[in-house]
Amino acid sequence: MIRTVVLDVGETLTRDDRYWAAWADWLRVPRHTLSALVGAVVVAGRDNADAIRLLKPGVDIAAEYAAREAAGCGERLDASDLYDDVRPALAALRAAGARVVVAGNQTARAGRLLRALGLPADLVVTSGEWGVAKPDPAFFARVLEVSGAPAGETLYVGDHPANDVFPAHRAGLLTAHLRRGPWGMWWADDPAVRAAADWSVASLYELVALVGE
Repeated sequence: MIRTVVLDVGETLTRDDRYWAAWADWLRVPRHTLSALVGAVVVAGRDNADAIRLLKPGVDIAAEYAAREAAGCGERLDASDLYDDVRPALAALRAAGARVVVAGNQTARAGRLLRALGLPADLVVTSGEWGVAKPDPAFFARVLEVSGAPAGETLYVGDHPANDVFPAHRAGLLTAHLRRGPWGMWWADDPAVRAAADWSVASLYELVALVGE
């Protein structure tokens, strides 16, 4: 029985188009160049931010974030960034009796922007607000604190094997790997991902049936 569904944010609920385009503009490189580098680090199984480090070796990512914010080029997020299935699927999950939690690796500002969207979720929180990020086991300990259900009745949904599927599985949570975005698409059929994920889904709508099982 699944009592709580916890969802990642980037490429699970939101498209990362705006995120990477903003970074390319800030670094003054063609958007296609950064997009291609993101693809390269995805295939290599490296951290997303390595795409930025390839463009600017030695970069301090946190400092660049702060500089962008100070220059008025900080994070932006609105309804157009959401995948089409997000609102109806989350609403259907709640209607099916599940608690819905959004918890991903985002800044505190992103958390405020997400909550302003009025998503049909019981809780929206980010790693920046918790002070701990995936794949740290402490992140998933916090997930269980807010889940309201035991690990075996809590489903974590995400596209990223190293940040979502593997650490959530090690924490004892049920896991669903979402075939969406570069990470989700490239790693969907990887044997290790398939072994760690309890389910592989191509849409958030598929989660509703899982809750009903």
